[in-house]
Order: sequence, then structure tokens, then C-alpha cells
Amino acid sequence: MPDRLRTLLALPLCGLTWLGGQGTRAVAAIAFIAVAVPPLGTLLRPYVTEAIFLLLCISFMRVDLVALYGHLRRPALVGAATAWTTIGVPLIVALAAYATGLPTSSPGLALALMLQGMASPMMAAPALAALMGLDATLVLVTLVTSTALVPFTASLFAGLFLGGMLSISPATLGLELLGILAASLLVATVIRRVFGTDAIQRHKQPIDGLNIIILLVFASAVMGDVASDLVADPLFTIAVALLAFAVYFALLAATTLIFRRVGTERAFAIGLMVSQRNLGLMLAATAGALPATTWLYFALTQFPIHLAPYLLTPIARRLTARVSDTAVAPGSVI
Repeated sequence: MPDRLRTLLALPLCGLTWLGGQGTRAVAAIAFIAVAVPPLGTLLRPYVTEAIFLLLCISFMRVDLVALYGHLRRPALVGAATAWTTIGVPLIVALAAYATGLPTSSPGLALALMLQGMASPMMAAPALAALMGLDATLVLVTLVTSTALVPFTASLFAGLFLGGMLSISPATLGLELLGILAASLLVATVIRRVFGTDAIQRHKQPIDGLNIIILLVFASAVMGDVASDLVADPLFTIAVALLAFAVYFALLAATTLIFRRVGTERAFAIGLMVSQRNLGLMLAATAGALPATTWLYFALTQFPIHLAPYLLTPIARRLTARVSDTAVAPGSVI
């Protein structure tokens, strides 16, 4: 390879390496960039589906196959986590919305909350878990199982709680989800075969950097109108943002408590996954035909999703360090 071409290729690789080294700080900055530059959202909005696809490709490409097989041999935890995120969460969210009278007082907000509950976990959840040093493979396995089930569970809960507010086609949504999963798994498998697992591990930081850029595409597409909404009605926008944070951390805390018996680090990883709902797929399923309040809530949920990994990384590191210390403690050998 000529030296000039090698130098040209090295520049973007160095940039991605630097960006990947910023970790959760860069993820947190994404939310503010997406709001501060509205034209970016207009430009990137047509590429939401591609961004979701690439995020899942990266997740599949980086999966630890040994750990994956270990989880599949012990399916009880994956089954419990899948049942909680696909059945428990939407049921509790819908019941809470009706108990507070939200469908009557604010139908758009009620619709947003119930769609959030029905959604599968975000496809970026394994990558964010990896950035925080958590068990990304457990998150990925549960992500796949819950995503495979969500066409059926979402249609069930939509029929029970949404009435005429929303029309969801389980068959169409299911085919789209299965297509995305199958295609991304195929692409990831080809990449692993061509480059090898060792090369992927060696290039961890550039891959992290690429993942952050793709997250920016998705966040910008969803959050492009937040600034104008804030100017138009600041009190309501701030109230909706506070609700988005409250729901995020309530799901995280409740899930961690429910699964604490499997170990705090694993429970925390499951909680992180459950709190990050894939609203992008719900937007795709409804073709974006949603009330303005629903759109606003969806956009503001990106703040806790992108800020929480940065805020919670110290906790995650303490949990993983505690697990490592326990594993090597002299008393643990006996």
C-alpha cells in the first residue's frame, strides 16, 4: 500500500480511536449536539433505519461467543429477563397510566408512555453496556429474545390498552424486526470470519468511535425539534423531560432490585437494558403518525438514555470491581 494512501486511511482511524476513547462522555455529548444543531436532525432523519441496523451489526460483531453459549446453556435468567421486559414492563406502565387518568388528561403523553413500555430494548444497549464494563453478552441475548417476541406482545397490549389510538400490524412489524436481526447477524458473521475475533478486539476503540457516530445519527434524527419545542412551551417541555428521567431511573432501579439475587452487576446490566426502550422501532412501526406530544416525549427520552451511561459508569465500575475482587479473594477458593 502506498505511503500516501496509508496516511490517508490512518487519519480517520486515529479520529475514531480518539472518539472511542472518550467513552460515555461522548455518548452524553450526543444529546446536546442533537438539540443544539437542528439542521443536523433534518439531514439525518431519513437514515434512522440504517443507523439502527448498523448498531445491531456492531453488537453482534462484538459478542463474546463463549459467554453467549454459557448464557444459552442456562436459559432461566435470559427467560426471566425477557418476560420482565416484554410482559411485566408494558403491563405496569399501562396500568400506571390508566390509574393516574393520563389517557384522559393527556392522550398523547399516555400513548408515548405505553409505546415506550411495549417497545423492545434499544439495539444500542449492548454497546452502551460494553462501554460501561458490564455484561454486554447477557444484554445482547435478552435483546434478541425480547425483540423476537415484541411483535406479538406489542399487538396484545395495544389491543388491551390503546383502543383506537394506534393501529399496529404484528405480522408486518415482526417481518421487519426479523429481517433486521437476520441481516445484521449475517453481516456481523461475515465481518468476524473475514477479519477475525482478535482483530476486532484489537480495534475496540475505533469501533467504539464508529458506534458513537451512529448513535449521533439516530439521536439527531429524533431530537431535531426539541429546541423549538422548548422555546414555544418551556414549562411543559421541562415537565416532560423530568417525566422521561423519572421513568428511566424507575425502570432501572426496579429491575436491578428484582434481579439482585443473580448478582448486582448482572442485575444492573439487565436494568440498563430494560430502561433503554427502542422507540425508534415503534416510530417505524407507526410510520411516525403520532401526536406532537408523543414525538416530544420520544425525543426527550434520549437525554436519560445518553446521559445515564456517563452518570452511572462509576457505579458500574465499582460493581464489576467487586465481582473481580470476589473471584480472586483468598477465601473464595475454599
